[in-house]
Amino acid sequence: MPTVVKPFRALIFALTLAALGCHAQTPTDASGKLSPELARRVEVLIRSKSSIPPDYDIQIGPRTKSDVPGFDTINVNFSADGKTSKAVPFLLSTDGKTLAQFSKYDISKDPKLLVSGDGRPARGGPANAPVLIVGFDDLECPYCAKMHQQLFPALTERYKDQVHIVYRDFPLDQHPWAMRAAIDANCVAAQSPAGYWNLVDYIHAHAAELGGDEKSLAKANDTLDSLARDEGKRQKLNADTLNACIVKQDDAAIKESMKLGESLGVDSTPALFINGEKIEGALPLEYVYRMIDSALIASGQTPPPPVPVPAQPQAQPATKPGN
Repeated sequence: MPTVVKPFRALIFALTLAALGCHAQTPTDASGKLSPELARRVEVLIRSKSSIPPDYDIQIGPRTKSDVPGFDTINVNFSADGKTSKAVPFLLSTDGKTLAQFSKYDISKDPKLLVSGDGRPARGGPANAPVLIVGFDDLECPYCAKMHQQLFPALTERYKDQVHIVYRDFPLDQHPWAMRAAIDANCVAAQSPAGYWNLVDYIHAHAAELGGDEKSLAKANDTLDSLARDEGKRQKLNADTLNACIVKQDDAAIKESMKLGESLGVDSTPALFINGEKIEGALPLEYVYRMIDSALIASGQTPPPPVPVPAQPQAQPATKPGN
């Protein structure tokens, strides 16, 4: 059944059902059922504002108590060709003169808690820094590499200990070695956060070279494993533990990270959450600065003084599955 109810033009609206002037209150019966006259006014308003085709039947349910003072809830169903839509809730004022519809959202929780940085290697300030930046990253994504190379050095230079930066993994299916890169990087991270960031820095900077001129997946995978082992030597990691992790190629943690991203609406990379506010794509620095400054102010902190923003290439689209 096609969608038949277009949202009213404003997120929250109130429209008078009757013409201006004094009117007697329209009664309802004890069951909450609307009188035929009031039900017709509701139906006419919905049809006119939502462009409901004339061949659709509209059934208007009884009043029930709502959470909004001065309003009751009525559920409206739309039927055509033997199919009936899910009930669409509207608000009807207790005096029968105003119909309203709005979306209700829970904002009782701090958006910063939407996605955690716990258990991930971090850059910038401490875990209790006023701004948490969580990036969903694909190590084979060229737009992620662009963001990584341009954005994060600028953020750590400008905000220093005011931002705590972590990456979560979101390798896309169209990038054949992205999953292995994520696993190998996390093998290093298990023993050395610094080693993790060194490896991530290198992979993002040299992603185009990993498969060689022939773009060989096998060569890219071998190179990734060698890079992880080399970084393990530099960081003096337990070689047996690191090698076992690399050989096993356990993707469970990566898939959990991807599942988390999907639950938050992530479908492309790079995707950033700045104290819970999502942005996608490699955006100009001034946009990101603005969001971080806003998050700092909301946390009772003072943002750094404005600085000239270096010229940036035009914003690039995020990498989505299939691209």
